[in-house]
Amino acid sequence: MDIQVADSLLGTLVDGRYRIRGRVARGGMATVYTATDERLERTVALKIIHPTQARDPQFLDRFTDEAKTIARLTHPNVVAVYDQGVHAGLPYLVMEYVRGHTLRDVLAQRRRLNPGEALAILEQMLAAISAAHRSGLVHRDVKPENVLVAEAPSGGPGNLVDSVVKVADFGLARAVEASATDAEGGQLMATVAYVAPELVTDGRADPRSDVYSAGIVLFEMLTGRVPYDGNQPVEVAWQHVDRDVPAPSSLVAGIPPVLDELVARATRRDPHARPTDAGTFLSEVQVVRDDLGTANANTALLQQVSARTVTIPRVNAEPQRPSWARLAEPPPSGRRRAPEPDYDDYDDGRAGLGGKIADRYRMVMSHPRGRMAVAAAIVVFGLVAAIGGWWWGMGRYTVAPQLASMTKAAAEAQATRGGFTISYAAGQFDEKVDKDVVLSQDPPAAGRILKGGTITLVLSLGAERYQVPDVSGMTLDLATAELEQAKLQIVKGADRYDDNLPKGVVVAVDPAAGTETKPGDKVTVFVSKGKAPLTVPRVVGKNVNDARNELIGLGLEPLIAYKQSDKPRDEVIGQSPNDGAGVEKGAKVELQVSEGPPQTVVPRVVGLPCQQAVQQLQGMGLQPNPQINPNGTVFAQQPNENTPVPPGSQVVLFCQ
Repeated sequence: MDIQVADSLLGTLVDGRYRIRGRVARGGMATVYTATDERLERTVALKIIHPTQARDPQFLDRFTDEAKTIARLTHPNVVAVYDQGVHAGLPYLVMEYVRGHTLRDVLAQRRRLNPGEALAILEQMLAAISAAHRSGLVHRDVKPENVLVAEAPSGGPGNLVDSVVKVADFGLARAVEASATDAEGGQLMATVAYVAPELVTDGRADPRSDVYSAGIVLFEMLTGRVPYDGNQPVEVAWQHVDRDVPAPSSLVAGIPPVLDELVARATRRDPHARPTDAGTFLSEVQVVRDDLGTANANTALLQQVSARTVTIPRVNAEPQRPSWARLAEPPPSGRRRAPEPDYDDYDDGRAGLGGKIADRYRMVMSHPRGRMAVAAAIVVFGLVAAIGGWWWGMGRYTVAPQLASMTKAAAEAQATRGGFTISYAAGQFDEKVDKDVVLSQDPPAAGRILKGGTITLVLSLGAERYQVPDVSGMTLDLATAELEQAKLQIVKGADRYDDNLPKGVVVAVDPAAGTETKPGDKVTVFVSKGKAPLTVPRVVGKNVNDARNELIGLGLEPLIAYKQSDKPRDEVIGQSPNDGAGVEKGAKVELQVSEGPPQTVVPRVVGLPCQQAVQQLQGMGLQPNPQINPNGTVFAQQPNENTPVPPGSQVVLFCQ
């Protein structure tokens, strides 16, 4: 028997405003609830991040920044973000509540969609993603679960063509990705069924990665399945890298070839061969959708015309009017009116369309008004051709603005003022140009571009720097591969003994792990020789002679250095290496030996009154001991003057 545990958050008032009413869905990174905004009296969707995703102390800051970015993304096909905050230590988002189903639910019910429905949904998806790309935001996790299909205003749930589509979770994948660890085996931050090849190989995403995922979603809508499957997620991910997506028509008969081409173009493994962003892909989808619609309409129209065409018999003679309806004969005139040409007079019996066209041409040109009409038509056609040629060749074009060397924000503002759209190619490292400064543009400055067209920018990634990875404890082969992946040169250092690491693994690197380096910098690798054959004994506290003899007896070389100390003279007060360290025979062991406590020089007090001598010696930290007559005069002292003694030593005074 299954036991269902009630959700403890149901009925909770979040931030004194949002009353949780029910749970909608639970995903890998968050749970979505319906809630009532008691301040504005409206239903909203509340997405609360799971505790496992929010362990990083810096996650909240990243999540807040992403929420602000998403909130500025306003588009009819984007699920709006109203608010964000933290409840019980867990970040949450307050979003627009969409009444309907996810595209995953629709596919689970319908299995697959017809081409018209699939393109209608894809067009709205791309409109939303295109708005994000124009704002410099990459979705990173385009999949049916993040596509919401609202109920169609013009029909029931089956009317997908007129449904409103909204895309959710913009930027959330990037916020969670920044706090992801290797605890789950290095999982990818995009669902493997839809992940772009460059995310698998390089871990980097740009607008073309979203185009790839959208192409996989289109494939699934048309075929009812994703292109790849496997026993492990990593197997599915690497199929995106190694294999081309099959044509949908190879799985479902009757899919138009133009849709095969559309899927193939969006899912090319080389990012540079795909549409540069969702806006470019949207334009291609609209052309395909229009073409399919026109083709369907023309087919239907031809069928209707064919079914309704009737044959009209030709009448060679005008029926005779009755006598009461006949016109009077025209009066005689000195000039005879030229007879109107009879079209049938030019039909000399030649068969075929070419002969009839030639007859009609001679008929038209034989009459003055016909020749004028032909001349006028030629003039109009020439003007239309000239204007059309100018428009297609020059009129619809303008010049691209100068955006190179501008910051990203300044370039976007300049392009917006000119009515252009910005897309971004993969960034490039540059030692002299700061990060997010435009390195190049396509088309170049002053180059031809369609009015309102797209300018592709390449941004600087700044100076190329890599941190030295921590390879301690790795075998030399693994450490070498790790360091070479960080574009570093490996230099083999001298092997050294290590009591904690087995032979053959890396003990340390120089420079140390975490140090920033340039590509090609050298890193020295030190490998363990295993535990040393000798162990350094403890000699601290022993007399220096005893310590020296013990070390020499083990085959070690003592190095002695005296230093001031409160310990007795010749006592060992420190050693290096410390006791227990492993060394090989002949290794040097440094000993710090005490010089003894600091000495005090006894002053001359002979001839002084005994009490005055006592005060002077006490002030120097010595202990005076007056003898015979303490009130007399000192005539002798022991120790004698200028004798060094330890502090607190006794000085005997002989007084009389």
